[in-house]
Amino acid sequence: MIPFTSHHIGAFMRTTAQKSTTAAGAVGFLVVMELGSGILQGWLNPLFSSIGEHYGVSAASLNWISASYLLSTVLVVPLLSKLGDIHGHKRILMIATAIVAAASVLVAFAPNYELFLLGRAIQAPLAVFLPLEFAIVHQRDSARSGRSIGRLVAALTLGATIGGLLSGIVLDVVDSLSITLLLPAIFMALCLPGIAIFVKESPLRSKGRVDYLGALLLGGGLAALLGGASNLSAWPPMGTAIAMLAGVALLVAWVMSARRIEHPLVNLNMLLRGGLGLPIIVAFLYGAQMFGAQAPISVYLRSDPATVGFGFGAAASAAGTMLSIMALAAFLGASLSDRVARALGGPRSVALGGVLSAVAYVFMILAPGSLVTFAVWLVIVGVGAGLVSGTLPMLVVQRAAADSVGIASGLYNTARTAAGGVAGALFALLMAALATPTTAGPGAATELSFHAVWWICAGLSILFAVVVLFIRPAKPTPPSVAASADADALEPVN
Repeated sequence: MIPFTSHHIGAFMRTTAQKSTTAAGAVGFLVVMELGSGILQGWLNPLFSSIGEHYGVSAASLNWISASYLLSTVLVVPLLSKLGDIHGHKRILMIATAIVAAASVLVAFAPNYELFLLGRAIQAPLAVFLPLEFAIVHQRDSARSGRSIGRLVAALTLGATIGGLLSGIVLDVVDSLSITLLLPAIFMALCLPGIAIFVKESPLRSKGRVDYLGALLLGGGLAALLGGASNLSAWPPMGTAIAMLAGVALLVAWVMSARRIEHPLVNLNMLLRGGLGLPIIVAFLYGAQMFGAQAPISVYLRSDPATVGFGFGAAASAAGTMLSIMALAAFLGASLSDRVARALGGPRSVALGGVLSAVAYVFMILAPGSLVTFAVWLVIVGVGAGLVSGTLPMLVVQRAAADSVGIASGLYNTARTAAGGVAGALFALLMAALATPTTAGPGAATELSFHAVWWICAGLSILFAVVVLFIRPAKPTPPSVAASADADALEPVN
């Protein structure tokens, strides 16, 4: 047996310290980058009316600003995530960042609305930042990846809040829509050298080639389903039915294709027997209640009780402040998620977040109270959402194969956003069905319509809080694999 001398101990300590310092530096930069990503994601929301005036389009047409981005994400996120697993997550992150920067320039200077929407769709790789970053931090330092993931999610949440507050102020100061829209492009361009310098390439690689047919079938199926569901009230019934049936057909074809080839885009065994299926279902349920409730909450805050008999009649600035408070509470929950998960366990931490959100939704219905009281319920919803968004990705990462963290995280992100799009459309239909009929156009919203949405959100929260408890413990990484990863981490693949 080789003696373990003081020289070996010193070398081991120096190597460990160097590895921890490198990982910490990479995480710190990725947190800053994710803060900027969140700012970009929240940047456009206050500018919708100005964009409509600039291009002379109707309020209904402005819905395509979000829809074009969302539909594009379900096409590109699974593909780019898989490319990261095969070719390196840092490399694909740099490519995605460059694409987002270029697309943001197009958004800023598009001469017409059609090219503006094209630029918005090309910004979709922004949604793959988190899955790639999850893979990078997990492969670099798996023991601390839960804390790192919580910080990344918290930075994204905080950034979205800052972006929503800052863009309107910038537009008022510079009085130029193009300059206001250009600022995110400048930030993304500055991130490129930062990634090159501070982020080391992830050491593990997935075998095989990219399943481009599978990517087309999965992305096309999800886009058709999501597009049909998101336009239930805008498209003719026949058009909606055709889109959704086409989506189902494409997804069936994707499953058949994935079962026949050696290296599919998504390993179905990983979903069905590898423990990833339930976390993805939980992500879908969570995304439905989180994204679906946002618009009704905003409208309820602005509703004038003297006119409609409910709401708070809050000014736009006051409503924005309330929503920012909820977002800051989500930032707090995500920041604490790793500690809560270590104390309770990951599934129980997610369940706690679901229960907190459900309780808050019920109190929003039964005891809305004053604006201050309602803010308390929004804070509880935010904390619950933060606990879930900070913990659930770690449950996904822990159950993914070491060389498939990117695609697993991409599926998590896609399930969340797709569910949000579907829920938003279905909630809009429900509220329209419960509206008070009028002779002069669309029906007026009723308090019952808001309560119905929040009861459903409470039910979804309880449902995923129960489902998450059935998730089996993650299988420990075999020592040989862990040792190989650690050795590779000392000599990064460039």
